[in-house]
Amino acid sequence: MKLYRNEWKYRLQEPDLAVIENRVAAVMDLDYHSGQSGNYEIHSLYFDDYKDTCANENGGGVSRRFKYRIRYYGNASELLKLERKEKLDGRCHKDSAMITREMCEKILDGKADELFWETDNLLVKKFCVHIMTRLFEPKAIVSYERSAYVEEIANVRITLDKNISVSDSFENFLSGDFMRYPVQEKKEHVLEVKFDDILPGYIKSIITNKNLQQSSFSKYYLGRLKLQEMRRIV
Repeated sequence: MKLYRNEWKYRLQEPDLAVIENRVAAVMDLDYHSGQSGNYEIHSLYFDDYKDTCANENGGGVSRRFKYRIRYYGNASELLKLERKEKLDGRCHKDSAMITREMCEKILDGKADELFWETDNLLVKKFCVHIMTRLFEPKAIVSYERSAYVEEIANVRITLDKNISVSDSFENFLSGDFMRYPVQEKKEHVLEVKFDDILPGYIKSIITNKNLQQSSFSKYYLGRLKLQEMRRIV
């Protein structure tokens, strides 16, 4: 049985983000990606089919949907992760698999049919089938800076994402050398709270004390809208 986790999202301004982060840091630990700086950069390449089903279902608020992405952290593009993220009635489930740079290049070069026979990983095989049958292809690179905090006993994760940007320079995804367009207004950021069934009261109070409004926020969907806007301008 799949485990679906709650995922609450909030848009917030920079002063509020600073207050929230100070409070979270007092009761939760930085996650293992953070290192000495306390934050790290994420680059995600999102895929969609020939009908843009994932984007359209996201924009339409379809309760059950999924999307694929390939992700790496910082400059470590040799450590790649394929993820399939599912949503069901506002709760999330994620399957992931580590892939090699060579596997990623095959996907980007249109050789999913070869990769299907070369891998034993079921998630990679499923993705290859969707590429071949539904023509999934790269649609947006979303990058941002993240600070992440965890509470391991209750399995709670809080992330604060800043400077969210989007690009369609897919050929430069692995090098990180791509043009980026900001997705949000300057100094507007995103808070995400992820937990299984119960959010401990002392953590919940950090959010409710600021009277933050829960929001539906998809980095991928808003990134697609920004790319459409930039193409009209050009």
